[in-house]
Amino acid sequence: MSHPVPLPATPAAQSPDIFWFIPTHGDGAYLGSETRQRPPEFAYFREVAQAVDRLGFKGVLLPTGQSCEDSWITAAGLATATERLKFLVALRPGVTTPAFAARQAAALDRLSDGRLLLNVVVGGHPAELAADGIFLDHDARYAQADEFLKIWRDLVAGKTVDHSGKYYRVEHGRLDFPVVQQPHPPLWFGGSSEAGHEVAAEHTSVYLSWGEPPHILKDKLADVQARAARRGRKLKFGLRIHFIVRETEAEAWTAADRLISQVSDEQIESAQKRFKVEMDSVGQARMAALQPGDRNKLEIAPNLWAGIGLVRRGAGTALVGDPKSVAARIREYQEIGIETFIGSGYPHLEEAYRVAELLFPELGIDGRRRKVSDNIVNEFAVGSHLAERRRAAVS
Repeated sequence: MSHPVPLPATPAAQSPDIFWFIPTHGDGAYLGSETRQRPPEFAYFREVAQAVDRLGFKGVLLPTGQSCEDSWITAAGLATATERLKFLVALRPGVTTPAFAARQAAALDRLSDGRLLLNVVVGGHPAELAADGIFLDHDARYAQADEFLKIWRDLVAGKTVDHSGKYYRVEHGRLDFPVVQQPHPPLWFGGSSEAGHEVAAEHTSVYLSWGEPPHILKDKLADVQARAARRGRKLKFGLRIHFIVRETEAEAWTAADRLISQVSDEQIESAQKRFKVEMDSVGQARMAALQPGDRNKLEIAPNLWAGIGLVRRGAGTALVGDPKSVAARIREYQEIGIETFIGSGYPHLEEAYRVAELLFPELGIDGRRRKVSDNIVNEFAVGSHLAERRRAAVS
């Protein structure tokens, strides 16, 4: 396995925003094993959230699905235990209605003093979607999401909504309790299909991708941005990826090998079959296509390791190396437009400290700096706006 000399960091490059991950499905030191596993308990989620809040991470992603604790309720609890951390919470068209989702978003945005971000999740495993009562095919789900988001955005912006469409009907819909962030909390979205790119271009602020090699990812980002430009919009980009950072390259690659040391060949074969055959996600297909089929040849680009995708669906790659090497790879992603990196590592508490202590200095991030969130608004202004909405509703 060769490890090229890292490129020098660009001095003028702006420090990226680094988010972390709340492991609401459990955590552990090994993939594919029950050895040293930590159950999904709120006390542990709080430990992780408070640590990354203190260390200088900008926000956290909360996953969604049958195997996870509910992201909305968990974020509400963690918001009261943190000060600056932003919460990227799943907004799932098809699982709920636009009006109910608007009320949820407004409540959590106020509770968190404007620290809510929304991750629009349309895809998933067909069996899991069916268990949630969703039986639409791939493109129909995105058409439903488009209609959902049009209604949701109008409601959260304070409009009275009358709508009759293919998937939703709303009569005199309104939101009486306002959001803090105007016109609405930022919408983030990840979808690699053409239908997904259209939804991103039309509705969202930040387009997310899993960690593909930069030369492959560049074309996908350009396509999404071109679609947004045709609508007079410009998107920002984020990357969902894992980190394995150690003081030396050798230590980092040893840690990567250890992480999958208890994964059996049978587990890999079964997982890859599910990813390639049973799922209709284009993004998951792109992750699966990165797999070389040999656990000893998992470095698919400099410092980019596909070992996590052997058995884990979704984000399947990690940046592995010493701080300078990983920082150099991050700069390469920044050069193609990535501004935010949503990281994770196993176990998440310890790896958050490693990333903050080893990688942040190389990226020019001062984790000790404490700033009051720009999203915190004057309470009197919010109260006045709320009172005005109530008077309008009564009249």
